[in-house]
Amino acid sequence: MADSKPLLSLDGDPVAVEALLRDVFGIVMDEVIRKGTSASEKVCEWKEPEELRQLLDLELRSRGESREQILERCRAVMRYSVKTCHPHFFNQLFSGLDPHALAGRIVTESLNTSQYTYEIAPVFVLMEEEVLKKLRALVGWSSGDGVFCPGGSISNMYAVNLARYQHFPDCKQKGLRALPPLALFTSEECHYSIKKGAAFLGLGTDSVRVVKADERGKMIPEDLERQISLAEAEGALPFLVTATSGTTVLGAFDPLEAIADVCQRHGLWLHVDAAWGGSVLLSQTHRHLLDGIQRADSVAWNPHKLLSAGLQCSVLLLRDTSNLLKRCHGSQASYLFQQDKFYDVALDTGDKVVQCGRRVDCLKLWLMWKAQGGQGLEQRVDQAFALARYLVEELKKREGFELVMEPEFVNVCFWFVPPSLRGKQGSPDYSERLAKVAPVLKERMMKEGSMMIGYQPHGTRGNFFRMVVANPALTRADMDFLLNELERLGRDL
Repeated sequence: MADSKPLLSLDGDPVAVEALLRDVFGIVMDEVIRKGTSASEKVCEWKEPEELRQLLDLELRSRGESREQILERCRAVMRYSVKTCHPHFFNQLFSGLDPHALAGRIVTESLNTSQYTYEIAPVFVLMEEEVLKKLRALVGWSSGDGVFCPGGSISNMYAVNLARYQHFPDCKQKGLRALPPLALFTSEECHYSIKKGAAFLGLGTDSVRVVKADERGKMIPEDLERQISLAEAEGALPFLVTATSGTTVLGAFDPLEAIADVCQRHGLWLHVDAAWGGSVLLSQTHRHLLDGIQRADSVAWNPHKLLSAGLQCSVLLLRDTSNLLKRCHGSQASYLFQQDKFYDVALDTGDKVVQCGRRVDCLKLWLMWKAQGGQGLEQRVDQAFALARYLVEELKKREGFELVMEPEFVNVCFWFVPPSLRGKQGSPDYSERLAKVAPVLKERMMKEGSMMIGYQPHGTRGNFFRMVVANPALTRADMDFLLNELERLGRDL
């Protein structure tokens, strides 16, 4: 970059501040909003790590840089970042760019407040309360509690901690020595945050009893019963069952009614990890997939996934009305939560959570909902299901594509069988060779920047692609592109 006058400080110069931010927003519009959402542009500009380090010039120095250099830094960051808003980014459970949600994120960052007391975040304390109320109503609860969390993993960890506290409130003060050996139950298809949470909370991963799933990835209630009896016979005390609505790979929905029956018989807390599948509750057509969720004690739900509210937008919802969150996590810090304030101190929600500073995550969802309405968001969910079904039907028509299973959600899992392996399913090394195809195609698509789609092994199955239909801007043409591009990238294999 060319040397020019250093940008030492913009303090006290509002004209310069406005000029800088206008220029930065202009680059955002060009690199992210226009190029990043255009199917004719690349999803990513792949660079090897060492080359990327040099291009970005990451070293932090003692002297500041000029305005021109700072703007070029911003452009480079955007240019070499993956465009998750691109219509051919199918790699994660989040994608797309909702303009109203983005507007909410910009306002949030500009106001730079913390969601812990009404005195510094009056708008957002009331807004969070209203958004959580709406989400609880969709679950089927007329009352309850909840909080926005920094991701679904943390929501799941909160649920484990709350279930433990409800059974053993002494553990807050006395710690693990107040506890007998505990057991929590989840399916073999659960999110890895359940085991991470058990380790983080001191329960240990051995306390997680893994329940079998059927061939479609759904928890088997009969095996849950068996695992509970086995844990009790071994001297452990069951306290929690975690079910999943929308598993990460297969997109499976556990049978919540039957699982709730088991929990009711044994007096266990039922948590539903609906981080991925929770948004299906907005759809009158498809919400039956979550039948029984109203019987849960807690629900994790990530609107930043299927609703494209933007990272991060994750909630933990509770049926509890006894202020369990605050009783479990509160520490009554006197410099924040004074009880003699001039307003209702019940509005100071910060003592409900483990964090002190907590970013505002409700505005982007609230503003998007205001713009789209519940009907618009329902159409967004239904459209994702419809496009997933279109992709499945088109995939079946083409030689070289093989479904892992018929999807019930918007995860479409399949193998691409290259020309050299077609008709050779009986060969002894067929599965081994097929498992090598997806990694090769992933490297090719990323180095060309044409698209991104995830792959993984699963149980005894070798690597297959997991296509995620979530971006609200997707069309049938994007589904056709996916299939055509895999054929093009793999025609010589």
